[in-house]
Amino acid sequence: MKSKYSISLKKIAEIVNGKIIGDEEKIIKGTAPFEDATGDDLTFAINFKLLNNIDKTCAGAVIVPNNFTKSKKNLVSVSNPRVAFAKVVDFLSPPCKPGYFSKSDSISSFAHIGEMFVCGKDVIIAPSVVVGDNVSIGDRTAIYPGVVIEDNVKIGNDVTISPNVVILRRCIIGSRVIINAGTVIGSDGFGFAPDGNKYYKIPHKGIVQIDDDVEIGACNTIDRANFGKTHIKKGVKTDNLVHIAHNVVVGENTLLVAQVGIAGSTTIGKHTILAGQAGVVDHITVGNDVIVTAKGGVTKSVPDGKLISGTPAMSHRLWLKVQRILPRLPELKQKIAQIEKRLGKIEKK
Repeated sequence: MKSKYSISLKKIAEIVNGKIIGDEEKIIKGTAPFEDATGDDLTFAINFKLLNNIDKTCAGAVIVPNNFTKSKKNLVSVSNPRVAFAKVVDFLSPPCKPGYFSKSDSISSFAHIGEMFVCGKDVIIAPSVVVGDNVSIGDRTAIYPGVVIEDNVKIGNDVTISPNVVILRRCIIGSRVIINAGTVIGSDGFGFAPDGNKYYKIPHKGIVQIDDDVEIGACNTIDRANFGKTHIKKGVKTDNLVHIAHNVVVGENTLLVAQVGIAGSTTIGKHTILAGQAGVVDHITVGNDVIVTAKGGVTKSVPDGKLISGTPAMSHRLWLKVQRILPRLPELKQKIAQIEKRLGKIEKK
């Protein structure tokens, strides 16, 4: 990825708090994968395979882990090469403003703005946005076409709300939040009380609160609480197609991967990872630093620090043993039948 910017390795080292081994005046014009990089590009190497073949890349410089020096290449030594590389990519390709935003960096005349609207500095609101009454939006927030923000919503600073996002009444969005396209925040929870042969809808009068530095993927649905709030805490990252039900609490810096579903009134701890298609039942607690592997079905509370797999979820080590046995079940069934037959003959004698 070539950039319109050029930057020296010395400047890159300042950005990522790294140490240069080689020519600090080397000019970098772009970033690229290890195999595709050219002499003007920066790349990174983090695993043994790439580090062992580092002199084979054509890159002008390589970001490497601390204490790695076995190369003739220009190196930038850092504690976390992947994060450092991401920072450089971000620096070399800052987000550009889409053409449909006004050149004056203001509110489009084709947006609907309700009464008692409180707007911060340098806010951009695109055409076809609907903002309800008594909404407040902080500084440097960008709202893309098709977004609907209902009454009494509060949004912080430096927020990006992508096309066709819906934020329903009274929800609260912190600062530096990214909400990707098609997400709905604050829809009613799935609550119905049986009434004979029918179901009576349970009103949901709570809100959704999303704290600072959260990124919500595309087409997420985050339901409002029955009472109180559904709470997405600081630093949470969700993938696309994630569903978070009413009154769920998601702890700080937790990752929810694609198609995760969390049922109502469940608490997820901090620094926890729910891998793709993991499901969690209602009214339980999943602790801190837990990993639920792909398609895991969590049916009871999980203590801190556990690695679990399967449905119903069990310790990953036990799940591996179960998986080794499953393909042998037809063979084991046949052996058991043979043993039963032989025992029957013995009993007759």
